[in-house]
Amino acid sequence: MSRTQTLAPPDARTLFERMRERRVLVVGDVMVDEWIWGSVSRISPEAPVPVVAVSDHSFTLGGAGNVANNLRALGAHVTFVGAVGADAFAHYVTDLLADEGIGSEGLVTISDRPTTRKTRVVAHNQQVVRADWEATSPLDAADRGKLAKIVAREAAAADVVVLSDYAKGLFSRELVEAALTCPIVVADPKPQNFELFAGVTCVAPNAQEAEQATGIAIRSDASLERAGQALLNELRCRYVVITRGEHGMSLLGRDGEKLHIPSVARTVYDVSGAGDTVTAVLSLGLAAGAPIELAIQLANFAAGAVVEKLGTATASANEIVALVEHGIPAGHER
Repeated sequence: MSRTQTLAPPDARTLFERMRERRVLVVGDVMVDEWIWGSVSRISPEAPVPVVAVSDHSFTLGGAGNVANNLRALGAHVTFVGAVGADAFAHYVTDLLADEGIGSEGLVTISDRPTTRKTRVVAHNQQVVRADWEATSPLDAADRGKLAKIVAREAAAADVVVLSDYAKGLFSRELVEAALTCPIVVADPKPQNFELFAGVTCVAPNAQEAEQATGIAIRSDASLERAGQALLNELRCRYVVITRGEHGMSLLGRDGEKLHIPSVARTVYDVSGAGDTVTAVLSLGLAAGAPIELAIQLANFAAGAVVEKLGTATASANEIVALVEHGIPAGHER
């Protein structure tokens, strides 16, 4: 068993310095995450459900918007391309992007679709219920063409393009091909859409998504490698990075690269959005010229930082470096 280069704190700090100011285009399914916070002290007399006494009500960017937030938290210049509905919640998207300093000129309004919104009711730090407003049918040809033109223009000026797919009908092969005008394209696709993303630099699914896309049950490093190799062959991409929750992350490359790294999370409060953080940090690392083995280690530490927070969250460079300083082993090659 051979060892790979371990990411040391000075390496992490240097990488973060190189990652700052990189130009990133995020293309994906943006959502409004609505949070209703409160407490429960009784059961409703109308039905056997808890009554939540609301103490706070807030809105954050979800889906691909969370990827953009993670990139901005690390100092990248971010432009966003996506679709919103002709409704009041579209303004929440543009306002939230503006608050983070993210360019929203690439947002296209689709009149016959709602802005995707997920409403979560949280009591005592536990989610009670979630309600979704969304449409998942494919966009029509005119809207696909409009978005593809915007993506082709913005991708040509970007250091890296991130394709964040939540299966809301945004992505088409036309859109992906427009993104490929950038030399580095990282995609996080849903299983039903994997074939659309052929030719990208890297795909970064979680283990369940990789199972669904390949039909290979992942129960060990060996079965994971078979699934990763199947994705490499099918998509003709350079790398496959598979996130495995408490089992860490794994890398497989077209030239035989193999790396399995353990999770570094000390305490897990909420895993929602951790995949977005991985995609963001991995993409920025590649854009900064980092070797893939170091980029994936940095992304793993970033995921460990955000799962210690409640809700979709971001991690600062200082928070991630602090976790690196704990000196977790890098993992192993096989």
